[in-house]
Amino acid sequence: MTAPEDWLLSAEERGNAATALPAWTEGNLAVPLVHGATYFDRLVECVEELDEGDHLFFTDWRGDPDEELRPGGPTVAQLFTEAVRRGVTVRGLVWRSHVDWLSFSARENRALDREVEDGGGLVVLDQRVRRMGSHHQKLVVCRHDQDPTRDTAFVGGIDLCHSRRDDADHRGDPQTLPMAAAYGPTPPWHDVQLMVRGPAVAAVDTVFRERWDDPTDPDSGNPIAHLVDRLRRSRMFADPLPPQLPPPPPAGPHLVQNLRTYPAIRPRYDFAPDGERSVARGYSKAIRRARRLIYLEDQYMWSGEVAELFAHALREHPDLHLVVVVPRVPDQDGAIAQRPQYVGRWQAIEMCRRAGRDRVHVYDVENHEGTPVYVHAKVCVVDDVWASVGSDNFNRRSWTHDSELSSAVLDTTLDPREPRDPAGTGDGARTFARDLRLVLAREHTDRAEDGSEDADLLDPAAFVATLDAAADALDAWYDGGCRGPRPRGRLRHHRPERLTLPTRLWATPLYRLVDDPDGRPLRLRRRREF
Repeated sequence: MTAPEDWLLSAEERGNAATALPAWTEGNLAVPLVHGATYFDRLVECVEELDEGDHLFFTDWRGDPDEELRPGGPTVAQLFTEAVRRGVTVRGLVWRSHVDWLSFSARENRALDREVEDGGGLVVLDQRVRRMGSHHQKLVVCRHDQDPTRDTAFVGGIDLCHSRRDDADHRGDPQTLPMAAAYGPTPPWHDVQLMVRGPAVAAVDTVFRERWDDPTDPDSGNPIAHLVDRLRRSRMFADPLPPQLPPPPPAGPHLVQNLRTYPAIRPRYDFAPDGERSVARGYSKAIRRARRLIYLEDQYMWSGEVAELFAHALREHPDLHLVVVVPRVPDQDGAIAQRPQYVGRWQAIEMCRRAGRDRVHVYDVENHEGTPVYVHAKVCVVDDVWASVGSDNFNRRSWTHDSELSSAVLDTTLDPREPRDPAGTGDGARTFARDLRLVLAREHTDRAEDGSEDADLLDPAAFVATLDAAADALDAWYDGGCRGPRPRGRLRHHRPERLTLPTRLWATPLYRLVDDPDGRPLRLRRRREF
């Protein structure tokens, strides 16, 4: 069997000697939680098990204290404050955010801060980012001081906020956020979170502690924000955390590697003086090993520098297929919100298609009523061997500029289903990676959840043919005026919008400077390396 270091980054390859993170951990159990409703339900279970002396740590991009995690509650604030009353140490780091009229979440994040702190927890609004950057990590850690076998961590793309509690029917979260009109009054939302048990929980705990313990003012570099937060009596500095609990015992067959992005900023992070780009490096290493199939679900899929990685793999390996599932349209209406995104996506997809021609397959998703589903998931599966779930998108912003956290999973269990070695490299298919791809494909093609209809989804060539046929049938049904029964499946062929030359002239620089900025040190930019 292939050695772990063939797929996973070594400590040296991570490129950040200041971090306390291990290269990877063994003996974990990783479980993908598809959809916000599934994740929220499991989160409630885990938090309600915590009692006196236990730890609950979380980070978030956006937090809505009144978001119901189950129909009728509890809300986020209720769940966390009830934990405090039971004697749980509750600590949170939430991005301070920009102003709400820019479609960000400053007011909501401050409300979560106040409600949790009113209940006895501590939440810090964290602005230690680059200009126009954000803290985009979404994690929750539940540690038990008496029974570490129950320790659990959640990592992925799902925020503790409105619009996320959707399920496989994709009729949306009743508590909505304003989105583009195409998504309707309750926007459908597709997302994935990873639940982890075993030693990897301690590594996620370390990710939180490194940020929490960093001594820099959380309003660093923003004197106006500093003054506002002082006047509003927001928490400005983090109190010391309780001592870190020992790592949990082994819980399963999975190797888990925490991949992160931190930008190069001043003042420097203590735990990443030159930033960290292990997300970019981890994906790059895995994609260079791809031979038959790269499966992606991504909110954006833009950036020429990231797309070049896929394009190179497609040119080098003539049997390699790239499958990408993206949103049909951006999340906000308006030229300023949409056109720069169209520029980036069109450039990235065209670069890949020039390299791979008919081996590049790009789809978007709709529910059974025909409403587009907003794809917010950040998932990658390579040759049914290596898989990742995280907060990072496939663009330069996520790989260099914002803070991000992804978990790469390498299963030690060889999958017995044919083809057992789809890439022909001796790596063998791994159960976790293959199951993750199949779970997502079953939903998108309306296949049985028990796997009884997986026969034409297992082999990479059959898989792409099946997805293409499903999208062809649904497109043809629309082209024919929706006559007759609606074909099975939810995939449509994605057609990037081509922009006029005048639009490209103003949208391209906006895309490069605002939508997809670069957070690398100058020396790496010059070498075009991550």
